[in-house]
Amino acid sequence: MEWTRLMVLDLAPGEVYAHESGECEWIVLPLSGGCQVRETASPAFEARGPGQSPGDEPEVFQLRGRAGVFDGTTDFAYLPRDGHAEIEAAAGGRFALAGARCERRLPARYGPAEAVPVELRGAAHCSRQVNNFAAADTFPADRLIAVEVLTPGGNWSSYPPHKHDEHHPGEESRLEEIYYFEIAPHGDTPGLGYQRVTPSPAGKTDVLTEVRTGDAVLIPDGWHGPSIAAPGHDMYYLNVMAGPGESREWLIRDHPDHGWIRGSWDGQDVDPRLPFPGPAPAPAPAPARTEDHR
Repeated sequence: MEWTRLMVLDLAPGEVYAHESGECEWIVLPLSGGCQVRETASPAFEARGPGQSPGDEPEVFQLRGRAGVFDGTTDFAYLPRDGHAEIEAAAGGRFALAGARCERRLPARYGPAEAVPVELRGAAHCSRQVNNFAAADTFPADRLIAVEVLTPGGNWSSYPPHKHDEHHPGEESRLEEIYYFEIAPHGDTPGLGYQRVTPSPAGKTDVLTEVRTGDAVLIPDGWHGPSIAAPGHDMYYLNVMAGPGESREWLIRDHPDHGWIRGSWDGQDVDPRLPFPGPAPAPAPAPARTEDHR
């Protein structure tokens, strides 16, 4: 993919992962477990010359995380380009690194779970929940847009099919997209779902695939949707988006054959299984951001 990046880390207890940001900005998003993120500028950045220093001291973010993706929103850390980070999970866990190639170097920051806007979209069997932790209008970044979508088993999500692969000011923004999936099991039966992408005038991507936990679908172009959660298996996916446009915005066009479905939701209730419940929030670490003088 030209603009978007995604890594998923499974860290053993006490394991440390060293991450170089390079030309990309990144968000460290706990999927299960918590971690410490220690960020510094890379030596290459520090050597660029006077007036470009990113700061004198490393920054440390303590991420409380969560038990799993269906257990509520999570806190997260934003890492700028041209940086180095160490991610350490004392008790182990799984963590997504969502990234985008960018130009500006913005400050490293902590995002609290309590500040993540939660949105319910659709109705009836098209109901889903969107955790807008890094949507274009909720969290500052240079190019990266990222959200989480949770869909109860048996529902259709990312529907009607839509696209954002052409630049039409005020109507559609050009964005690549990555879907990363986790599907809830039913007892000992692993979860599964399905993802569809159909060709659009701007591209030829044509995908119909079964998805399971750990799978990712790359969408450089095309009408994407539905994302189908098999009955009995709740579906989670992380959307990572970025593109070449001057404005960081999410503007979509519905597929002309299926956009009518939105009107059918009038008068229908949102699926009562939403929003997904989460555990009572634990006290936030104090401080969430500290200076490290080692």
